[in-house]
Amino acid sequence: MTQMLKLVSVSFHCAGKIFDFEAHDLQLSSGDQVIVETERGRALGTVVNTPRDTHPDDAPPKLKSILRLATEADLAMAASNDEKEKEAVAYCRQRIRQRGLDMKLVRAEYLFDGSKVLFYFTAEGRIDFRDLVRDLAQQLRTRIEMRQIGVRDEAKLVGGLGVCGRELCCSSYLRDFAPVSVKMAKAQGLALNPTKISGQCGRLLCCLAYEYENYNEMRKKLPKLGKKVTLSSGPAEVISLDILQQSVTLSCPGGERCRMQIEALQHEIALAANPQLAASQETPTRTEEKPQTVQDHQPAKKSKNQARRARQRREPAAKAATPSTPAPASAKPPTAPVTTPDKATTTRTEGAPQDKPAKKRRRPRRRSNRPKNPDKTTT
Repeated sequence: MTQMLKLVSVSFHCAGKIFDFEAHDLQLSSGDQVIVETERGRALGTVVNTPRDTHPDDAPPKLKSILRLATEADLAMAASNDEKEKEAVAYCRQRIRQRGLDMKLVRAEYLFDGSKVLFYFTAEGRIDFRDLVRDLAQQLRTRIEMRQIGVRDEAKLVGGLGVCGRELCCSSYLRDFAPVSVKMAKAQGLALNPTKISGQCGRLLCCLAYEYENYNEMRKKLPKLGKKVTLSSGPAEVISLDILQQSVTLSCPGGERCRMQIEALQHEIALAANPQLAASQETPTRTEEKPQTVQDHQPAKKSKNQARRARQRREPAAKAATPSTPAPASAKPPTAPVTTPDKATTTRTEGAPQDKPAKKRRRPRRRSNRPKNPDKTTT
């Protein structure tokens, strides 16, 4: 029966990479500080999680062991190394200015036993720092290693506050850098403004990758921009999307913009595709609203000409319907004056409708200059 290995995960920096070591018979818990054996020598690390049993075939290659728990002397040596690092950084920056090197020093790190000092720096290109290494070795009396890093690693080592007001993700809990692209900002509907989507390092924000997968899943339910859809009111076009609220803005047939939830849009499309379903759903609503529409009905306003014509039609009918009062027996019936009708001056009943249109005036006939009796001669 193969013997299981007891592995434990150790980190050397805050939010740094995690490495597995063999714990042997040590009783360790999360947060304990231990001395481990590494390729660069002994180092002081912090236990990240509790030990776990692992099969030898699943163990990482070149597995190192944990030597012991850190003692008070070990912690005092680590504090002394921190003070030496500050002095090394100040001296290295002084020599960089004197030699005029185009490089930016970020941090210095002493190994646990003080046998080597690592200097981390950033530069746009390659730097010839051989003379600088000689000056540092002569001053610090130890081995020197210069290591060039990128701007994202610089932000992780220096730390700071992001645009959100919180501590940088890379310096607080983010152990590995994930690739980030502008496509992630476009998928989330962010403005492609470099000052808005860039972090302290000048690169794209690492947090753009946190919700990218969720946005892709929620976007699958929405139609694409520019898609033509058919509603019950007519054809429409998708002009904008709101992924978080799951709503769509459409350009309606009348040129107006209407905003709908995705469920309501799908229902409208289904009604437009199946007119029978739309008719069955609209029938009860019409029967309920019919009495209300009858009560609230108001006649449309008529124009002045229409009102005048209607008044002219009502007046003759009203005169014909009124009964005439009977005359007394003793009274003689009035004799109506006899008037001769004149074609030129005919009076019409006031308000009576004009049955016949006015005759068009005849154009006078032109007289010729020839005499009427050509046989007779004028004297």
